[in-house]
Amino acid sequence: MARRIGWFVALLWPLLAGGAASGDAASPAGTLVVLNKSEASASLIDLASGTEVARIPVGDGPHEAAASPDGSVVVVTNYGQTTPGNSLSVIDVATAQVVRTVVVDPYQRPHGLQFLDQRRVVVTAEAQASVLIVDVVGGRIDKVMATGQRVSHMVAASPGRGRAFVANIGSGSVSVLDLRDGAAVAHIPTGQGAEGVDVSPDGREVWVSNRGADTLSVIDAGSLQPLASLAAPGFPIRVRFDPAGARAFVTVPRDDALLVFDRSSRVLERRIGLPAAAVQTEGRLLGAMFGRSTVPIGVVTDGAGRRVYVAQANADQVAEFDAADGRLLRTLPSGREPDGLAWTPVRVQPRR
Repeated sequence: MARRIGWFVALLWPLLAGGAASGDAASPAGTLVVLNKSEASASLIDLASGTEVARIPVGDGPHEAAASPDGSVVVVTNYGQTTPGNSLSVIDVATAQVVRTVVVDPYQRPHGLQFLDQRRVVVTAEAQASVLIVDVVGGRIDKVMATGQRVSHMVAASPGRGRAFVANIGSGSVSVLDLRDGAAVAHIPTGQGAEGVDVSPDGREVWVSNRGADTLSVIDAGSLQPLASLAAPGFPIRVRFDPAGARAFVTVPRDDALLVFDRSSRVLERRIGLPAAAVQTEGRLLGAMFGRSTVPIGVVTDGAGRRVYVAQANADQVAEFDAADGRLLRTLPSGREPDGLAWTPVRVQPRR
């Protein structure tokens, strides 16, 4: 009898182990980097434990963050507050240290950014209506490209990194830049207050959130022709695809919610209300502009696309949701006025 039980367990063990491995894979992992806009710092949150393992100083008014392809480095744009910012902070995630500050003078108000490869980022310089390619390892500007549009805010690069798409709030447009020759290919009208932008992982579509028009514009990335205009009420401020390109997540601070769109049907899959919290408006960039909203802004998914994180700027926390069904899983405390987010698989190593 004992032999039969042992044989049965041995037979089932690969299946049991596989199930355990799948469960582990679904568990939160890696590090969430949260930019605390009002205190010039970045919180590094270990997602396995849900604890802030480090809070490090960066430049004044940090707005956006991007992780390198291997996740070892996160770059922060120091936008500034009253005084325009002009630098990028380079964070080594494992050691939780700023290892380099790249000054981009004479360009100011760096904002949206994305890595092109392991050492270069494309970043907007809002004050000069320009986009820069910056070598964050060498600490230098490699290329400057003018958009000729007003308030060039966020940027997303195509998967092949040949083009960049820049959302221009003041012009209500998206600029298409050829990153190889540095020329503007086109300026596409989208809607009032074009602010958020992302390119689908397969490189076929560009989605733009038009905050003043309460719409999303869908553009063919190849032909640059408009494909659709979707209703997105509530001041859509950011748009982010999951890694598979199946869903687009849109933050709407006026409605204090996260909108989830099915990409293939272009239908609103669900509206997720943000978890309630004590709302702070004093000394905040947006203040009481959205009443008692927690002001969701930054949004990012983990590498597997299983979890989605939303920064609640006027509540000093980040909400974590199940990306598939929209369930609130937990809230993660941050510093003052969280905004830009970046996810990396790298964990902060304990100090010896």
